[in-house]
Amino acid sequence: MKNFTTETLQQAITDKLMIHFGKAPEDATEAEIVRACARVMRDRIAIRGVETRTKTRKQGDKQVHYLSLEFLMGRSLMKNAYNLGSLKMLNEALTNMGFTPADVFEAEPDAALGNGGLGRLAACYIDSMTTLEIPATGYSICYDLGIFKQKIVDGQQVELPDSWKDVGEAWLLPRPEDTKWVRFGGTVRDQWDNGYLHIVHEGGQVVRAVPCDMEIAGYDTDHVNTLRLWDAQPTKQVDMSMYSRGEYMKATEEEAMAEVIAKVLYPEDNHYEGKSLRLKQQYFFVSATVQHIVQKHVEAGRPLTNFHEYNVIQINDTHPALVVPELMRIFIDEAGLDWEQAWDITTQAVAYTNHTVLAEALERWPQDLFQTLLPRIWQIVQEISNRWQAKVDNHFHNHSITADMAIVWNGEIRMANLCIAGGMAVNGVSGLHSEILRKDVFKNACNMEPHKFKNVTNGIDHRRWLSEINPEMDSLICELTGSNRYLSHADDMMKLDAFADDKTVLAKLAEIKHANKVRFAKHAKKTRGVILNPDSIFDVQVKRLHEYKRQLLNVVHIISLYQKLQDDPNAITVPHTFLFGAKAAPGYQVAKRIIHLINSLSDEIDHNPACKGKLQVVFLENYRVSLAEQLIPASEVSQQISTAGKEASGTGNMKFMMNGALTVGTLDGANVEMHGLLGDENMFLFGLHAHEVEQLIRDGYDPQRIYQENATLHRALDALRNGFRDGVRYDDLYQRLVYGNHGSCADEYLLLADFADYAKAEARMSATYADPTAWNKMSLHNIARSGLFSADRSIADYAETIWHTNYRK
Repeated sequence: MKNFTTETLQQAITDKLMIHFGKAPEDATEAEIVRACARVMRDRIAIRGVETRTKTRKQGDKQVHYLSLEFLMGRSLMKNAYNLGSLKMLNEALTNMGFTPADVFEAEPDAALGNGGLGRLAACYIDSMTTLEIPATGYSICYDLGIFKQKIVDGQQVELPDSWKDVGEAWLLPRPEDTKWVRFGGTVRDQWDNGYLHIVHEGGQVVRAVPCDMEIAGYDTDHVNTLRLWDAQPTKQVDMSMYSRGEYMKATEEEAMAEVIAKVLYPEDNHYEGKSLRLKQQYFFVSATVQHIVQKHVEAGRPLTNFHEYNVIQINDTHPALVVPELMRIFIDEAGLDWEQAWDITTQAVAYTNHTVLAEALERWPQDLFQTLLPRIWQIVQEISNRWQAKVDNHFHNHSITADMAIVWNGEIRMANLCIAGGMAVNGVSGLHSEILRKDVFKNACNMEPHKFKNVTNGIDHRRWLSEINPEMDSLICELTGSNRYLSHADDMMKLDAFADDKTVLAKLAEIKHANKVRFAKHAKKTRGVILNPDSIFDVQVKRLHEYKRQLLNVVHIISLYQKLQDDPNAITVPHTFLFGAKAAPGYQVAKRIIHLINSLSDEIDHNPACKGKLQVVFLENYRVSLAEQLIPASEVSQQISTAGKEASGTGNMKFMMNGALTVGTLDGANVEMHGLLGDENMFLFGLHAHEVEQLIRDGYDPQRIYQENATLHRALDALRNGFRDGVRYDDLYQRLVYGNHGSCADEYLLLADFADYAKAEARMSATYADPTAWNKMSLHNIARSGLFSADRSIADYAETIWHTNYRK
């Protein structure tokens, strides 16, 4: 298929405007232009998608099914144009039509299908699977509102609906012919027919799962994969007789109960209704997906006995864990296989990626809720649990180990254990994380079945997160390496190391970074009314707000700098701008308080004349993919300061490294592998190591002693109690760190233990920044050695070690 020219693309966009909106280009709004461009690109990708699926069927290739409750796709127009090789033509066509391309791209909303690293990783991986020509489909829910749009009001987070579909649905292709039915509740009974046992599931609520497909174009290939998003719709129409009698709410009750399933990502689950909805969401998208996968296998004329030879289902985190019993249900109840056959196929078709060591994220469901909502799945899980428990008993003969590894225990269903029992592979997402899984979190399972445990270090889409968002850097890399080959072979960036002593190259690198900072400062002023100093250090911490990520450690250190500046106006010689971006889960009150604290501190510093031109703190409202694309190329310092042993991998650390920011961080997650590439000399490490964290907790950690002995820390923490100029005090956070409160142990994530070393690392960083040659040399080494963290490498690892699929090398 021929690529677009500027003229053919301009004509296609014009035609779409006239057909769908009845407007000529000069009368169209930017949102209408986005929709028209999206439809043009979507149609081109859809044609390639048909050709890809036809080729895959003919070749009989093994297919990857990638299940994730999140796919944080961000904006798609620029990405798809780039992958199709049409971005230059699109820019020219839009300019010819009287539009500013940057304004058009800005008018596209982020697709609100994810929250943080898990969703962004899934988006990077579907891109790489497509680019490497691995036949794959992503599966998730077509959320109406996604997580939420963050608004800061009086310094505090307020959650607003994120209605992305008004414009974003232009990318979606409805597939009502593939509708599936998912049942909740009801009763299960046995029925014998001619000596065969049949399971009859009756009653309850049946919801229609209607797919909308987002076609994914790969880079430098005609291959196309699909992201299938399931929308929830009622099986019954509005009851018009009730409506006519004025019983309006009852008439639409069925519709509302169904549609709420796809309304919001991660409904709050600190109450029964929230837990019920979350479990419904998970089974809804899993059941629809598994039904679809099995149906396609059968339609290809293949027996279910070789299902695992043609399909691999990758479970991301425990959210899609119900794949295991749902496959069993279909194989046994609908296909008539016996238990042993069904289990053998299932355990060769399913793989599980663990994304966190935090106990709170290893899901456990109350047995009574599970039993009521999913009665047939409960029966199957019971049987899986009984057989698994017998296997564990026979291996260890140890009650405590059996209790640890059990799937059903003490009135709970443990989803991580279900994934381990029912899968062929369990992988962590960084070297350190995988080691913790083997030696700690899943130690007993690893001792019993060591062959299952793998490592695949995370990676990012370097085409998007370097080439697209940092075009001047892309040009420099192509110039220095001699081609753009690095876009498909990221290890080519290693060639940059040879220029570490080339002053001309280092000066060019500094020029690019400064231009990106100026560009972001203009963006911040235009969109937020914030005035940033491009000549200051852009010191950035942007990620989901969680205590283990230790935004609070960063804040306490900034308070200490502020106090030092009050004592001595000449204490800060290098201007320093601290930039934060984060969303807190709606029910996570401590995280919300930390956001409020950041804004209180920002206000305090803004109103102190001694800080002008020296110290600034800015909280970036509604952090999301499109904002990250603006910020990361401008960032100079990447804060990756989680408590060692708590962060599985991180992917933000990789994006910053790839764009030349230097890391201030602990040896946690993928920081460990970064350190292996960079050494001490090219990053700013601090803090306890993972084994030291464990030892300190075992020996008895005393944050009060540290508070009393460190005068700088003592004074900074006291500032939390005293409050700021906005009149807000943070005694609750002070108590949480020093003494503990509400049943929590004091300083659970060891902020006080790492504070002194963190302050030294920040001081080393500031001193290095004052030497531009040294700084830019370190920056170049970071870019050069970041190729390991390409998602292409990660997907190749999955293909070779877990999926056993072919891919384009």
